[in-house]
Amino acid sequence: QVQLVESGGGLVQPGGSLRLSCAASGFTFSGNLMMWYRQAPGKERELVADISGVDTISYADSVKGRFTISRDNTKNTVYLQMNNLTPEDTAVYYCRAFGRGWGQGTQVTVSS
Repeated sequence: QVQLVESGGGLVQPGGSLRLSCAASGFTFSGNLMMWYRQAPGKERELVADISGVDTISYADSVKGRFTISRDNTKNTVYLQMNNLTPEDTAVYYCRAFGRGWGQGTQVTVSS
């Protein structure tokens, strides 16, 4: 069955960096649109970034220039490199395989 397992979350100080990973299995990863979402307390889940099977990429305006999405089709993994983090980036981050399913989420907390 489809599995999406996120990792890499944690506590980081403002201005710091984290790299999230999402390991996928149970479907053909290489051609699938992959997405990162986040949900902050009391807010709706929002799309952060996505990457198509041909590496077409888009970002939410709030993370442009700070976050980078990438994928490694040899490892069936999608990444989200997050730099210059701010407290407003605090959220649970979810990986989604379009049309396939969601991961369980990983907590990112930005605080001094």
